[in-house]
Amino acid sequence: MQMPDLNVVLAVIFGLIVLYLVARMLVAPARLVLRLLVSAGIGTLVLVVFNLIGGIFGASIGINLATTVIVGFMGLPGLIMLVLLQRMLV
Repeated sequence: MQMPDLNVVLAVIFGLIVLYLVARMLVAPARLVLRLLVSAGIGTLVLVVFNLIGGIFGASIGINLATTVIVGFMGLPGLIMLVLLQRMLV
């Protein structure tokens, strides 16, 4: 059986290193996107619950990408800020 050439072995090792580095660079943005999607989902759930309960008192907030991300990232202070902002503008 013939031994592989040194250049081939070095090329394979270099290719594996490059593949590893590219994969590591793609993991960070994927985590950011996943975190954004999770927080937007949580924000949507919070806004749906708020609209269900707030509908009794005549208060509701539109559910869109901006409001869900604000409530998802900021939590209760973000929800209060949106309610106050809506009351000031209406």
